[in-house]
Amino acid sequence: MNEKIGEFLVQIEAIKPYQVDDVLRTQKAGDNRLFGEIAIELGYINDDALRKYMEAEEEWKKLTKEA
Repeated sequence: MNEKIGEFLVQIEAIKPYQVDDVLRTQKAGDNRLFGEIAIELGYINDDALRKYMEAEEEWKKLTKEA
């Protein structure tokens, strides 16, 4: 899956583009946590949205492994 987590979450309408920018700014400022951890702490997403991303990523890995 070439799609980054922020792009995926915007696509499924779980997060707004400006919120992705906020998370990325936080990371650039030195926060070493994962995107999802920061987005959850900021209240932008919940565990369900993160789970959807992880499931889609797993499915992508299975599909590309079979090909």
